[in-house]
Amino acid sequence: MTMFSAPVRHGSRNAISVHSRSGQTFRAFYAVGATMHKYVSPCSSSSSSTLQTIRSLRQTHIVPDPDDASLEPSEKDFILSILRANPSLRDTKGYLASFGPRPLPPKPVATQVEPQLTSEKVHEAQEVRPPDTTQAAPSPVVASILDPIKRRTALVKVQAPFTDRQLDSIARGMVYLEKLGLVSVIVVENDTLVRGERGERAALVEEIMRVVSALEKQGAKARPVLGAVVRLGPKPGDEESSEQRDYAIPEAHTFPSDFVHIRSALRAGEIPVLSPMALDSFCRSVRVDANDVIAALVRGMVEAAVQDGHRGDEAEMPSTEVDLTPLRLMIINKEGGVPSYARSGLPHLLINLTSEHSYIHDTFHDKWHASHPTALSNLSLARTCLAFMPPTSSAVMVSHRSPSSLIANLITNKPAVSSSLPHALLQGNRKLTPHTPTLLRRGLPVRVLRTASEIDRPKMKALLEQSFKRTLDDAPFWARLDKHLDYAIVAGDYAGAALVTREPCPGRAQPLTYLDKFAVLPSHQGDGTVDFLWVALHDESYGLGLPFSANPNGGKAGMGEGCDLVWRSRADNPVNKWYFERSSGHVRMGPWVLFWCDAEKRLQTEEGRRGRAGLSYLEEWERGRLAVWADVVVKVPSSWKK
Repeated sequence: MTMFSAPVRHGSRNAISVHSRSGQTFRAFYAVGATMHKYVSPCSSSSSSTLQTIRSLRQTHIVPDPDDASLEPSEKDFILSILRANPSLRDTKGYLASFGPRPLPPKPVATQVEPQLTSEKVHEAQEVRPPDTTQAAPSPVVASILDPIKRRTALVKVQAPFTDRQLDSIARGMVYLEKLGLVSVIVVENDTLVRGERGERAALVEEIMRVVSALEKQGAKARPVLGAVVRLGPKPGDEESSEQRDYAIPEAHTFPSDFVHIRSALRAGEIPVLSPMALDSFCRSVRVDANDVIAALVRGMVEAAVQDGHRGDEAEMPSTEVDLTPLRLMIINKEGGVPSYARSGLPHLLINLTSEHSYIHDTFHDKWHASHPTALSNLSLARTCLAFMPPTSSAVMVSHRSPSSLIANLITNKPAVSSSLPHALLQGNRKLTPHTPTLLRRGLPVRVLRTASEIDRPKMKALLEQSFKRTLDDAPFWARLDKHLDYAIVAGDYAGAALVTREPCPGRAQPLTYLDKFAVLPSHQGDGTVDFLWVALHDESYGLGLPFSANPNGGKAGMGEGCDLVWRSRADNPVNKWYFERSSGHVRMGPWVLFWCDAEKRLQTEEGRRGRAGLSYLEEWERGRLAVWADVVVKVPSSWKK
């Protein structure tokens, strides 16, 4: 009999509260030089190296206190917005990689022969000198957060009309982003203006000037660009191209010379605010769909940056120059994100455009066309723009009520709430609202493989060894998969994978559904692949049978009965925090932690049958299962060479 500690159940039936781990996340942020070290909880513990890092920052830099009366309210909001982003160590490193200083190559040390010293000179050299009391220069990491070395751009679509108060909220978000190094290029659209109507141009100019005034009111410099920057029609050569595309070709285009006004504004430290105008073949300025203008700008700015010598995220550039390559696409409107059928009309949290775009169109309810009239067109805009932007870029659809969420998106490049979390955890601070932003990534195709023969073994081996940093014991590993594999879920070209096996359970008719491996390449950790993979795993195992599990990944399309999913992890695995949040419960077994996710359809059916009585902490069908699971799990052989 395996010895294990008392089980801990998570979620709605959790009888033991799980301690908050936010302090650990904040300490990770401070360990790489975040400036908000004053807000670490005094009762939080941290490693000696982290404390040493924080002490060194305190000696070289003083951080503004949000309670300081000398601070403007906007400055307090700015600091608190960064704190609410709660970035992890990886998030902070990613932000600094895009906006912080790059380490300079070490200077060669010149070798020189030391002169022979006389006795008098030796005495002078050994003479005690007073210590240097000059204060050390501020940490370059700290300085880069308060005053970023590199400036990047974001394309922002502002879907007017907005009230003055709403515009102030939007402008505040743009100013916050500029302080963090992301300069907005704004295109203003007014959906209420009928195209071709008399007075249309004057109304657009008025709307642009309102946005400019709102930005200046928040302390930013803004420049209205009233003339057309893009040209009407597809770019020459697009129609003759035989390249396969999964996005719509923009109905407008640009040439590098068209960015004179935008470059001038950016170099002057001003935010350019553009109208949705384009030059036709007769050089007349006509109003077009703002989506075509934005798509043409994204494509043109990427091409112009390449011509300038900037290559996306890997570019070296002078500190005074602004990289035209768009890092973000932001769509700000009154609707918020894209409504999800799986969340009863509340917004999608994270969208994998490669695999979900068509399915979202197919499941878009008729009533949402009235409440979210531009959701689908903005979804297509995001897919087109992200096809031209760097792979690490993302798009966000956000309500004017959530300006601070733009800061969290910039620093973490993650959704406001992880899409792989169970619905029971989306409460309190994580509660979804109609104004929760939707994050969109280019994403990867996700497919389900039913037999071991379908797996590309060299690619799977490379994925597992890079992810776990261990050497696979090939022969027994593949022999076990040939015998026990239930299915494998693969993201992209083996950027991530989940291997699920069926393990015999003594005394039980049904085998145990066991998550044998869950791996993501280091280069794809933090880009949404983990969440895309876990959602697919949910749909094929413990979430099977529910209406929102019918996703187009080549699996069972939601048809069937869900099953409990069980897996083990080393007790010292740093990923366990992530598992704690997504599992129904866990139990410690010496060097291992056993996790499980209860079949959701069974729980929902039983809850519906009992009505207000609800489920008890321990149901009859759950008695004795932990002992059986533990006995099976500990006998699973290791996949690695010793």
